[in-house]
Amino acid sequence: MKTRMIAVLVCIWWPCAAFGQIRSEKLVIRPREVFKIDSQSDIIVADTLILMDSSTIMLNPLRAENYIRSKVIIAGRATSIMGNGANGANGRNGRPGTVASGPCKNATDGTMGTPGLTGVNGTNLYLYFDKLIINGQLSIILTGGRGGNGGNGGAGGDGSPGTVHCNGGNGGNGGNGGRGGDGGNGGNLLIQSPQALTIKEWVGSKLIIKNYGGVPGLVGKRGNPGSAGLGPSRRNGKDGLPGMEGTSGVRGKDGTVTFQTN
Repeated sequence: MKTRMIAVLVCIWWPCAAFGQIRSEKLVIRPREVFKIDSQSDIIVADTLILMDSSTIMLNPLRAENYIRSKVIIAGRATSIMGNGANGANGRNGRPGTVASGPCKNATDGTMGTPGLTGVNGTNLYLYFDKLIINGQLSIILTGGRGGNGGNGGAGGDGSPGTVHCNGGNGGNGGNGGRGGDGGNGGNLLIQSPQALTIKEWVGSKLIIKNYGGVPGLVGKRGNPGSAGLGPSRRNGKDGLPGMEGTSGVRGKDGTVTFQTN
């Protein structure tokens, strides 16, 4: 980690193509413009960085850590820096059980729903500047993605009818619900500036920071049991058993916020 940080500090003042640096004397994000950091980049270096009203910087989600270094940052109204993690995909529902052809046959069980996927972690952001001016409100969003919902268990198939020679078939068991996916962790934020202590007092008013962990996905519902096949003289099969509800995922961890005065 120390080696990485040294390399970043060197790149602040010298071209460093290996890290895909975006270098500009004056970088202006126009009103309502969404400026995306290129997939090969994770560092913005600018003498002056201006976010005009309702503009957004989208961090590179393919890099766990992104860096912004500017002598002066000026933010207008409703501006934002976004590095929230993507939501996890939902699990697939289980397949329902089937009934075999012919009388007196037992049904098959429903299959289990698959687990939801874990939400993606929010991006870690390292923000270095000498002066920050906020003329409206700046939001930094580094939340973890929501966990995917667990798939529902498949219903058990129904047993086929019985005859005078055999009982009705048994119903299939319902499949278990899938586990809800875990929420992604919130990204960590480091703000390093001579103004750090003053900026800390802006949190909640001029500066909004959201880097909480993602919520877990919903549990998959259990599959319903299959019905017994009916036979003459109450020579019925047995009903299947319901599946089990899926288990809950875990909420992601909240990110940290660190203010450092240089």
